[in-house]
Amino acid sequence: MPPRKAREEPGDKTLFEAAERRDPSIKGTIPLAERMRPRALTDLVGQEHLFGPSSPLAHAVATDRVRSMILWGPPGSGKTTLARIVAEITKARFVAMNAVLSGVADVREATATARESRRMQGRRTILFIDEIHRFNKSQQDALLPQVEDGTFTLIGATTENPSFSVNAPLLSRCKVYRLRTLNEGDLVRLLERALASEDGLEGHVRAEPEALSAIARLAQGDARRALTSLELAADEVQSRGEDLVTVADVASHAEHKTLLYDKAGEEHYNVISAFIKSMRGSDPDAAIYYLMRMVEAGDDPLFLLRRMMIFASEDIGNADPRALEVAVAADAAFRRMGMPEGMYPMAQAAIYLASAPKSNACNVAWHAAQAAVREHGALEVPMKLRNAVTKLMKDEGYGKGYRYAHNEEEGFAEGETYLPDSIASTRFYEPTDRGFERTIKERLAVLRARTEKERP
Repeated sequence: MPPRKAREEPGDKTLFEAAERRDPSIKGTIPLAERMRPRALTDLVGQEHLFGPSSPLAHAVATDRVRSMILWGPPGSGKTTLARIVAEITKARFVAMNAVLSGVADVREATATARESRRMQGRRTILFIDEIHRFNKSQQDALLPQVEDGTFTLIGATTENPSFSVNAPLLSRCKVYRLRTLNEGDLVRLLERALASEDGLEGHVRAEPEALSAIARLAQGDARRALTSLELAADEVQSRGEDLVTVADVASHAEHKTLLYDKAGEEHYNVISAFIKSMRGSDPDAAIYYLMRMVEAGDDPLFLLRRMMIFASEDIGNADPRALEVAVAADAAFRRMGMPEGMYPMAQAAIYLASAPKSNACNVAWHAAQAAVREHGALEVPMKLRNAVTKLMKDEGYGKGYRYAHNEEEGFAEGETYLPDSIASTRFYEPTDRGFERTIKERLAVLRARTEKERP
């Protein structure tokens, strides 16, 4: 089978622009997401960290010193668009291929045309490979010589962590740029632009703010999905002879109609409250149900993971010290995996937290200590606990009488106190009888009793 020919495109010229030049009436057949593809760096939304005034990438593009790179980001975050814009600004040939449909033969063909273009026209080629993580080791190795000698500038796009999906030799020759997930505000801006733009809906259709928020929420950071949803809703509205997109119109095309709720409104807070209280009540079935309610409705998984990390300390604490480790590990794993695989550690953490013994003793302790600080102010640190870093301080009695716990029997200095003298008998932490805190309570009871016995 002959190799699939790589697609050469004129810089950032979109399919819409090329088609419109041939036939202006064809606009209606081009998807809204393609028509609204940004054509300049200033049009990109949500990736300001890559193109700020002091950004190395922005400077490299402006000075035509672009080097091979890997664009790592979720679907619909602008990887392909960014590659096209870079090619347009630098006046480079833009050759695009998809790693799913292409192979080594396609790379060889692209290499030959790139060399010919450089020899005959002195023009650089940008080879854009979408889903580069789909290339196996030998296919990625085939890119190395051309990247090394500058035959083409490689721009690879991937939704996977390049550390795991791109060979080390190729990765070492490329700069990795991380594209952020578009937030709800970013997507609403894109949707508002599409409603007004002459390339978009040209003001023929309006939308309720709540409808745009619902579309953005359901898109889960994917600009392409958001624009497609708006287009479907707009088509439905116009077919009825109307011009206003409502939340109901969005719901009619949503996969999960009943899950549309305002993340800033009451229902969001109702569900997150139910999730927390289900875990606190040790009901893993209810906890996993409410977790999936929020995930399916488009809540940010990182927000939910943050709530679980807070819960692990606030409601479990030392009753099961591993709970915080589980929650933090779930957060780290999700950041590596992304969706949908990241749901495994999220679900595991929620079930573990719900099933663990509960204690809010640490929560009560720090609030009580905070109240004491605010009530008494900055009480003097006992002289024996002060660090005598100079001779004068030693002469003043700093550190005098301090008993080094490791030199004492059982590593505990009986009768020693550490709080400021005026509150020396105060107890902030009172462990419960639940989980591991039972062990802590028993140990502290013995140590505190020995301290009280030996105290003057």
